[in-house]
Amino acid sequence: MSTTPTRTPTPTAARLPLAALLALATAVFVTSLTETLPAGVLPGMSADLGVGEPAAGQAVTVYAAGTALTAIPLAAATAAWPRKRLLLTAMTGFAAANTVTALSGSYPLTMAARFLAGVAAGLAWALLAGYARALAPAGLRGKAVAVAMTGVPVALALGVPAGTFIGGALGWRAAFALMTAVTAALLGWIALLVPDRPGRDARDAGGRAPMATALTVPGVVPVLFVTLLFVLAHTVLYAYITAFLDRAGLGGSAGAVLLVFGGASLLGVWATGAWIDRRPRALAVASVLLVGCAAAGLAARADLPALVYAAAALWGLGWGGVPTLLQTAAAEAGGDRADAAQAMLVTLWNAAMAGGGIAGGVLLDRLGATALAWSVPVLLVPVLAVVAGARTHGFPAARTRP
Repeated sequence: MSTTPTRTPTPTAARLPLAALLALATAVFVTSLTETLPAGVLPGMSADLGVGEPAAGQAVTVYAAGTALTAIPLAAATAAWPRKRLLLTAMTGFAAANTVTALSGSYPLTMAARFLAGVAAGLAWALLAGYARALAPAGLRGKAVAVAMTGVPVALALGVPAGTFIGGALGWRAAFALMTAVTAALLGWIALLVPDRPGRDARDAGGRAPMATALTVPGVVPVLFVTLLFVLAHTVLYAYITAFLDRAGLGGSAGAVLLVFGGASLLGVWATGAWIDRRPRALAVASVLLVGCAAAGLAARADLPALVYAAAALWGLGWGGVPTLLQTAAAEAGGDRADAAQAMLVTLWNAAMAGGGIAGGVLLDRLGATALAWSVPVLLVPVLAVVAGARTHGFPAARTRP
C-alpha cells in the first residue's frame, strides 16, 4: 500500500501591507499639503477675506500652532483608543475644518477652522508612524514608516504646485474643497482596507503619564533634540528660499529649484526605505552632512545657477528621508512609549517650523539672505554631535532583526 508524501507548506515571505500603508501615506500627504496650501493661494485668499496678505499668511501659523499646542495632550487622552477609530476621527475632523475654510467668508472663522485643522492633523501625525510599524512584519517596520512618510516629499514636489495651479484656475476655495474631497475618499479607504490595532494603556504601572515615562527611556531625548534643531535649521532657509533666490538674482527660477528639491526628496525617501532597517545611523549622518553641505554651497555661491540646482538636489536628497528617520528613531527608542514619543516629536517639529519662520525673518531683515544659508550648517553642528554620541540608543549603527 503506497502513501502520498505529505508536503510541508513553504513559509510565505513577509510582505508589507501596501494598501493600508498607502492610505496612511495619503493621510500624510493631505495634512502636509493643507498646512502650506495658503502660501500658494495667498492673493485670492486675502482679497476674499478682506485682509492683507501678511494677515492671510497667518493661516499657516495658526495651523502649526494647533498641532504644536495639542498633539501631546490629545495623544495622552486618546492613548487607549483603537488606532483605526482614532485615525478616522482625526481625518473626519480634518475634512470638516477644510470644508469650513472653503466656505468661510469671515477671517476669524477661517483662522479658527485652520487651527482646528492643525489640531486634527497633529492627532493623526502622532499616531501614523506607530500605526505603520504595527501593521508591518517585524523586519520591515522601517520600510513601512518610509512608505507612510512618502506623503511629505510628494506634497512638497507635486502637491503644492498643483494646489497653487488649482487656486489660480478655479479659486482658492476650490483648492481647499479638493482637500475635503480627497479626505472623504480617504476615510472610505481607511474604513475598508486598513486593519485595526489596539491602543496603549494611558498610564504605566506606577500611575505616571506616558509623556513623563517616555522622556526617561534611553534614546528618546537625543532623538527629540535632533528633531528640534534639524527641523529648525531646514525651516530657517526653506521658508525664505524664494526671497533668498530673489536676492541672488534667481527669483524667476524658484519654481524649478523647488521642483529639483522635491524630486531629490523622493529619491531620499527611497534610499531611506531601502536602508533604514539596516543602517539607520549612517543614514542620519548622511542626511545631516548633505543638508549642511548644500546650505554652505548656497551661502558661498548662490549667484551660480548650476551650483544652486546642485545644492537643491543635495538638500532634497538629504532632507527627503528625515521624517522617516526621526519617526522611526523615536518609535524604536520609545519602545512601549512610542506613541508618547511620537506626540512629543510632532509637537517639537511644528514648534521648530514656527521658530524657523520667525528666526529666518529676523536673519533676513537684519543680516541679509546669506545669513539664512550660513545658519543651517551652524545649527547642524550640534545635531551631528548628538547623532554621533547616541550610538547605543537613538541612532544605533544597525538594528538586529528579530
